Amino acid sequence: MKKMSKLKKGLTFLQGDIAVAEGALRAGCKFFAGYPITPATEVAEHMSFMLPYYDGNYIQMEDEIASMGACIGASYAGVKSMTATSGPGLSLMMENVGLAVMTETPLVIVDIMRAGPSTGGPTKAAQGDIMQVKWGSHGDYEIIALVPYTVQECCDLTIKAFDFAEKYRTPVFVLVDAIIGHLYEPIQLPEPEELKLIERKKPTVDPSEYLPFKPDDDLVPPMAIFGSEYEFYATGLTHNEKGYPDMEVETQLKLVNRLSQKIKKHRKDIYMTEEFQTEDAEIIIISYGVTARSALKAVQMARKEGIKVGLLRLITVWPFPEEEILKAAQSAKHLIVGEMNLGQIVREVERFANGTPVSFLGKPCDETVLPAEFMKEIKKVQESLK
Repeated sequence: MKKMSKLKKGLTFLQGDIAVAEGALRAGCKFFAGYPITPATEVAEHMSFMLPYYDGNYIQMEDEIASMGACIGASYAGVKSMTATSGPGLSLMMENVGLAVMTETPLVIVDIMRAGPSTGGPTKAAQGDIMQVKWGSHGDYEIIALVPYTVQECCDLTIKAFDFAEKYRTPVFVLVDAIIGHLYEPIQLPEPEELKLIERKKPTVDPSEYLPFKPDDDLVPPMAIFGSEYEFYATGLTHNEKGYPDMEVETQLKLVNRLSQKIKKHRKDIYMTEEFQTEDAEIIIISYGVTARSALKAVQMARKEGIKVGLLRLITVWPFPEEEILKAAQSAKHLIVGEMNLGQIVREVERFANGTPVSFLGKPCDETVLPAEFMKEIKKVQESLK
């Protein structure tokens, strides 16, 4: 069959899950491995239809563990790779997330968050995976996680996730709550040729001199392709710069510190936040994803009543934008955190609030914190500040 362009173009009307897939295709994704799971299945379905038109490959695996393994292998074979899942599948992926961190494998993991624990509510939304993506695998490591709050951002942040993955040689999460994933909105799709995509660094030394885990000054090693003239070894074991297992304490310290520092060192380039009317705000709401939409509506309602409220929306949740939280805490008299869980990001906000009071609104279910509920808390806080 003759290849033809199937990419949607310009201004269109899309579901969040489909926008994720369209973003991945524009970012140059050529491989997808996954297992169907509500509410993420539409991502896989769209990729299965589209990838053959772009010389890409789609594989439905037997489970999520295998899906992550396949993506790691495809990435090492030189292609941009992605998988998509939801809470229970994400739990299965976590061992191989650790392998991807240790082997410094660039790939993107899309998590369309649903209610839990366990199989929970397959069609119900939540924001309960925030801490799991940070701490779900064992050992010390840093991770990058982005959270869209519009269908437009489902596309744009998926592209950004691929850029971060390639730049820092690391797995990157796109965390979409099920409400945003199944929401339909107008979206302006970027033309692929307009994007300035980041590609992974390739080695420039002679193959005989190549050390696969020797970093450049940015702490990120150039990455050769399996099967090329660069022969090398990759393992999940503690390893030296040659890639060989090495159990010495010094090797573990050097490796794990570098894996963490390559994210921490560049965190200010990774942080993304958005502020609404925070300049004079006495109360600042901190939120993300669909909950931030309710929070923004509450800010607009409160401002009409003369209450000085603002919103700090987190786009990057990991690495945690601690400087932005500290700035908000220093300028406001009170912080309100809203999430679709019983308290995850609020714990991080409290760590960096520098003594500024923090209150919390949360629900672990399909109904996000409503604007009226934010307003009730805003008025309660306002009264306490008098």
